[in-house]
Amino acid sequence: MLLNELCDYSASLLQTGSFKDYCPNGLQVEGRAQVRRIATGVTASQFVLDAAIAWGADAILVHHGYFWRNEDATITGIRKRRIAELLRNDVSLLAYHLPLDAHPELGNNAQLGKLLGLDTQGRFGEQDIACIGELAHPQALAQFAAWIGGRLQRVPQVIGNDTMNIRKVAWCSGGAQGYFEAAIAQGADAYITGEISEQSFHLAQESGVAFIAAGHHATERPGIKALGEHLAAHFGLEHRFFDQDNPV
Repeated sequence: MLLNELCDYSASLLQTGSFKDYCPNGLQVEGRAQVRRIATGVTASQFVLDAAIAWGADAILVHHGYFWRNEDATITGIRKRRIAELLRNDVSLLAYHLPLDAHPELGNNAQLGKLLGLDTQGRFGEQDIACIGELAHPQALAQFAAWIGGRLQRVPQVIGNDTMNIRKVAWCSGGAQGYFEAAIAQGADAYITGEISEQSFHLAQESGVAFIAAGHHATERPGIKALGEHLAAHFGLEHRFFDQDNPV
């Protein structure tokens, strides 16, 4: 298929024009016009670029791309090396940030809920990016945390009483600790996100709502992988997901 067809379809699918984001969504670095192989990864790190290019990718799709708001705009150092490799190999880079978090089927939060066995019943937060739902069967916090760790292959950091009963759960992938108070207001028994801030400990202690930091990277693997699989099936492309283990 043509690169511009891939870009147009993805923009329509993810409704990129509906989001006010911190970075450009869609094509960030233009490569060859024909696309047969697509690679996906959470972040456009040197590791992901090297692995995808070695595999023969024509385009690389990520959740965390380049050109973030308020960062230095010069193309030097690490950024220069990454972009130079893409240009040298004529490989495109496409990035989808908030639109990928929010998509109701392929998004990070939809896929995270599916992976953890959560029945999504509603959304909240800016642009309805966060989710709330219920476990099919209530569990003690310790049991639920162990389940999350097994599904995400990462031991989560948990604030709360191990024996407390968890049924109603709110979640938002990545660095969404700022939605914890909104999750409490939604009546959640526990809130899952990727990272934890100092004040989150006190909110959890004083509200009685558990806070589970399951890893920024770990909670954002499912969405970009699901997008790659969808595009590959829809257009008859080859797809491979490249994962760089990240403890954060």
